[in-house]
Amino acid sequence: MNTVDDRQPLPDQATATLARASAEEISRLLTQLPEADRARVQLDGRDLVLPRHALALLRDLLAEMAQGNAVTIVPTHAELTTQQAADLLNVSRPHLVKLLEQGAIPFTRVGTHRRIRYEHLMAYKAQRDESSKAALDELVEQAQEYNMGY
Repeated sequence: MNTVDDRQPLPDQATATLARASAEEISRLLTQLPEADRARVQLDGRDLVLPRHALALLRDLLAEMAQGNAVTIVPTHAELTTQQAADLLNVSRPHLVKLLEQGAIPFTRVGTHRRIRYEHLMAYKAQRDESSKAALDELVEQAQEYNMGY
């Protein structure tokens, strides 16, 4: 399993094309077989049985690869350092520490070091993104109200 620090190379065009086709096929199968709770996959002549949830995650991973994105998997219960969390939010580490100390994101201490659970960080990010979207929607509404041409 990769950690947040691992840097994955971006998929090349051939990989992205294969990932797109695979994601589409998995998506079709999941739609056509809504009651199926597992899937049999063959790899080098050997049968593997995957739970449906794993197949859905594989579809999502392939969809990201198809868009040319590198993907890292992080368990929701993982604890991140302040630098890892700041990188995921695309903010500076001092700004993240300020958010932690203000109580915006729950954290624990391991000795003198702060640790942030991935799930708490993503909940904060979702709330922040929703607030940003609401502010943008309000600006759009105002622009239309004043006929500003956007």
